[in-house]
Amino acid sequence: MATQSFLRILELLESHGVEYVVVGGVAAVLQGAPVTTFDIDTLVKVDAANADRLLTALEALEARYREHAALRPTRDDLLAGGHLLLMTNSGPLDVLGFIGGGRRFEDVADAVATIAVGDLSVRVLGIEALIDEKKALVRDKDQAAVRLLEAVLRRRR
Repeated sequence: MATQSFLRILELLESHGVEYVVVGGVAAVLQGAPVTTFDIDTLVKVDAANADRLLTALEALEARYREHAALRPTRDDLLAGGHLLLMTNSGPLDVLGFIGGGRRFEDVADAVATIAVGDLSVRVLGIEALIDEKKALVRDKDQAAVRLLEAVLRRRR
């Protein structure tokens, strides 16, 4: 497997025109929170055209299911709109059809920020919405991230 590179994953998603928003730990890092994350979480638009673009990007990333390495995601898997936990040749990638409360790509449009990452303009879930998402989760790591994100938000104001 190639070296883990979230940037390469983002570059491939962008070059294939995939409609997605970065959520989770990488979204926190891109907004200045000093958190550690081991995968990149993307909330994707679930429709036929985007599924086709995403599938092409996933093929370039040699994506396979983390728990079933012999299986590759299919178009039908993408259109089902659930959570796909994948391993790629550039590291782990979670493809999400929804986030907390069943919110889909279209539902978070007003809460998206665009951040420069190298030569890319990456859409990420804005810090306030990210705090709300993390608050709704019960894992210790998410509650710790809430405190860090709130500190980043206070510094910005």
